[in-house]
Amino acid sequence: MSYSRRFRESLPGERPLRHPGHKRPKTRREFLAQGFMTGAAMVMVPTLASMLKPTRANAQAALCGVGATANRIPFLCFDLAGGANIAGSNVMVGGPGGQLDFLPPDGYTKLGLPTTLAPSLPLPANLRTPLAPPDALGLFFHHDSAMFAGIISKFSDPLGWAKTNGVVFCSRSENDTSNNPHNPMYGINKAGADGALVTLIGSEPSESGGNSLAPMSMIDPTERPVKVDSPADVTGLVDTGRLVQLLSPQDAASVMTAVQMISEAKLQKMNEDLIVEQLVRCGYAESSYLVSTFGNPALLDPLQDPELLSIISASEINSSSKLRKVASAMKMVVNGFAGAGTVEGGGYDYHDGTRATGEVRDFEAGQQIGAALMYAHLKQQQLILYVFSDGALDSDNTLDNSTAGRGKGNWRGDNQSTAAVFMLVYDPAGRPPLTKPGRQIGYYRPSGDVETNASRVSNNVNLLAEAIVLNFMALHNDVGRFATALPMQGLGSGAQLDALIGFQPIRPTPP
Repeated sequence: MSYSRRFRESLPGERPLRHPGHKRPKTRREFLAQGFMTGAAMVMVPTLASMLKPTRANAQAALCGVGATANRIPFLCFDLAGGANIAGSNVMVGGPGGQLDFLPPDGYTKLGLPTTLAPSLPLPANLRTPLAPPDALGLFFHHDSAMFAGIISKFSDPLGWAKTNGVVFCSRSENDTSNNPHNPMYGINKAGADGALVTLIGSEPSESGGNSLAPMSMIDPTERPVKVDSPADVTGLVDTGRLVQLLSPQDAASVMTAVQMISEAKLQKMNEDLIVEQLVRCGYAESSYLVSTFGNPALLDPLQDPELLSIISASEINSSSKLRKVASAMKMVVNGFAGAGTVEGGGYDYHDGTRATGEVRDFEAGQQIGAALMYAHLKQQQLILYVFSDGALDSDNTLDNSTAGRGKGNWRGDNQSTAAVFMLVYDPAGRPPLTKPGRQIGYYRPSGDVETNASRVSNNVNLLAEAIVLNFMALHNDVGRFATALPMQGLGSGAQLDALIGFQPIRPTPP
């Protein structure tokens, strides 16, 4: 479903950011960061290279790879375009001792927290009553974090909170440049992630599927993400034609199998090149699989999924582009239809002289994260979430005392030295165990800046993306294959890798 620009901009939280902090936007990235542009619908036509490679995994279907998935934990990225605040005012960051090795109050002032809201102090009575303890998800959030409030508004079951854990990475990230290769999805695919329908999805028609780039060393053009940002994009991935309208999916599949067998008999009598024969055989095998597996449109449609609609209502899907994107992506990824996905959120360049704008946008990002976690909880499916932004920002401690500003520091401007990213992992078997008690890799200086010498990823976004792939593999007890999955990796080996791993395995080693 598409909407006019004027209608979108009338919705709360959908208005673009018009402020003097930047020149007039000219590039696609600049429009996204200020919320002037969302993903445009796009049809992905398969290339010859993608046709020649096996598609997914029956006797002939197994040969073609039709319907096979890699049995990896679903992985979902949240790409907050523009330089959002993550450190301090949302996810807690501290010194060498971890998240709760608190910085001096002035250090948190730079991160948007006045001294009255220093994390070591109780929450003032005039602020929101926390819906959950700040460490309810394992990872510590500030007790008045708008992002955390958004998460809990959708991820509302304490039984689910107790099965979640996370790690924050203190890592510097460039501001206002396309040269931020944050997105690790190609690497996640190289580590084994795959889907029953497509390999990768993204809400943007870009090479990474989001706003930030993918590291060049990870990119595989044959696995370019398929654009998915609406229920129509999800259901449009499969067209089973009129056959399923006339017959049941099972009967339609039987017809397709019979046609496949007739074609096979004809091929035995034809003198064709092996590659042509394989294309014909696999084409029929894939069609049979799609008809039998996805012949019922309700299987894919987010708007016909009662569990999903209990988290994000149909009216929310229709009125909010952010919730529409995440509903579509989590339907695909959590159910294994896609191996990994990226949800891009525009409008996170929110240093417009207020705090209120940023609080609203952070709450919306939290809603997306919480909805994905709640859906995994209802489906009893493991899920890995990765949240990042290109750059960050800081505050001059001028306070916004409006209702939405909550007495916090106005966001003054971009500051690449106050950046961080984080991972959250849900496991229905119980809270995922960590390797480090501080839930933090790298650390912050007392001044409120990233210590760039704290780890190999503290000042290198390429290596940060590799570290996310490393932690994905660690969760699968597969670190021994890391150098095979990423042969050009720059993280080192042995103890160097151990220092960057935050999670213990929750899956056995893949075969």
